[in-house]
Amino acid sequence: MEPSGKAGYGRAFANKKRPSMITMMQGALGLVSGVLVGFSLGLVGGGGSILAVPLMVYVVGVPDAHVAIGTSAIAVAANAAINLGNHSRSGNVHWSCALLFAAAGIAGAIGGSTLGKLVDGNNLLVMFALLMLVIAGLMLRTRSNAGLARVDISMANMPALMALGLVTGTLSGFFGIGGGFLIVPALMLATGMAIMSAIASSLVAVTAFGITTAANYALSGMISWWLALVVVLGGIVGGLAGSGSARHLSLRPGALNIVFASIIIVVALYMLARNIYVI
Repeated sequence: MEPSGKAGYGRAFANKKRPSMITMMQGALGLVSGVLVGFSLGLVGGGGSILAVPLMVYVVGVPDAHVAIGTSAIAVAANAAINLGNHSRSGNVHWSCALLFAAAGIAGAIGGSTLGKLVDGNNLLVMFALLMLVIAGLMLRTRSNAGLARVDISMANMPALMALGLVTGTLSGFFGIGGGFLIVPALMLATGMAIMSAIASSLVAVTAFGITTAANYALSGMISWWLALVVVLGGIVGGLAGSGSARHLSLRPGALNIVFASIIIVVALYMLARNIYVI
């Protein structure tokens, strides 16, 4: 069953065989959505798809949850790559850990996205929201943990990086998300790195997982390419603002964790309210 209110959506998305066509209104709403997505990625290294999927469905008016997920995946991957450049110039990316984590997760993202396309769209959104609430709780519990200023790959953290990368990649692909809200706590757990470093490093995996998931959905024709382009353009502006805000908040212990978890909780509750009744 599809999200409620489909009758009021623009004609462009009414025909699922032509998901790439968008109206001017949907383009404008997509641009604003892109700013929010980019800001979230720049601020907390995640939340891009947490925001992008519901924005595509409830604001822009994409009636097919799978098209919303596929379009969000490619838009988030592109915006994550742009924000990765911003954080890299600040020296916050721990490349060795990030690359191993991303490599381990790509295989999982392929399998997860293949399975996700077979699950009912509304069920997928509800499971997505429930997982978000669990992660938010974990982030709030560990908000006082400052973490290590610098970490490198070692025999001690390599098994954890690979295992958590594989699991995170699978979940990322299944839910059609960049996975930042999963990757950040996973990197902190595997290596003990500080949240600012985890946010910056997570964007390597967000980009890789997003591209992998988007490619899988593209093979099934489940991407609106024009809408993805508009969201990316908005994300460039939002990403610059988000990166600057992250540097400011990182000076206050626990502040980024609280912001990270708060974004997740608010959007998860909204998604549950919109979808739980159709299950």
